[in-house]
Amino acid sequence: MKKHVLFVIPSLAGFIVFFILPFLIALGYAFVNKPIGGAFVGLKNFIDLFHNKSYLIGLRNTFIFVGTSVPFNILLSLLAAMLINKLAGKRRELFTLVFLIPLVIPSGSMMFFWRLMFSSGGHLNGILAALGQARVKWLETNWVILIIFLWKNMGYNVVLFLAGLNNIPREYYEAAQADGANALQTFRHITAVCLMPTFLLVLIMSVINSFKVFKEVYLLMGSYPHESVYTLQHFMNNMFYSLDYQKLAAATTVFVLIITAFTQFLFKLERKVSQ
Repeated sequence: MKKHVLFVIPSLAGFIVFFILPFLIALGYAFVNKPIGGAFVGLKNFIDLFHNKSYLIGLRNTFIFVGTSVPFNILLSLLAAMLINKLAGKRRELFTLVFLIPLVIPSGSMMFFWRLMFSSGGHLNGILAALGQARVKWLETNWVILIIFLWKNMGYNVVLFLAGLNNIPREYYEAAQADGANALQTFRHITAVCLMPTFLLVLIMSVINSFKVFKEVYLLMGSYPHESVYTLQHFMNNMFYSLDYQKLAAATTVFVLIITAFTQFLFKLERKVSQ
């Protein structure tokens, strides 16, 4: 047992030094008026934060994006996994690989393609112009972020759902077919029930990944995009560049608390379902 602990110590030490300690230092900045030689101001930075218009816009847009992207991601991933599992046959690995390709393509290299597609003079607006329609400001809509998020994250969820589908005993479906159950009844009483642990895992990973879409949005739209696509990550990134560490630390603390509370709720739900 002691030998096993020795193997854990390097990783644990790195996690403490590079994650826990920086977070604790940043947490201290949230309660002072300046990072060096600052005086304790209590909750003033948090109060000022929730009176900041940019922060409130970013908070609203982030929750709207999470609330729309996660259901879309789960639904489309499940449908794709079920189609591959049922129709692909011997080519299942090939279709799975197609969905996994976006995971290995660097985000920066794809930004050129996204700009060609969604910029004001891009291909989509070129098609609309050819059809006699008005040009659309795609980079000012959440749909662009949603498409990029789905393109980047569907493959991982498809693999998880395929693993869950393959673990369902075929005897369950044969018994349902013998009893005359239709496709909807089979999905509701067999597939959905057996996939519940996988579904909750996919939900947790989708929520976490939805907060990591900033890199693509930043590369595509810059530090100050349109108000409709301005996120919490934009606000924190801009506070870092303006050296406003107090607001940055306060926003980071709130952000971490929200994610922690939500993921803990999902983990408890997963444990209850798995019992």
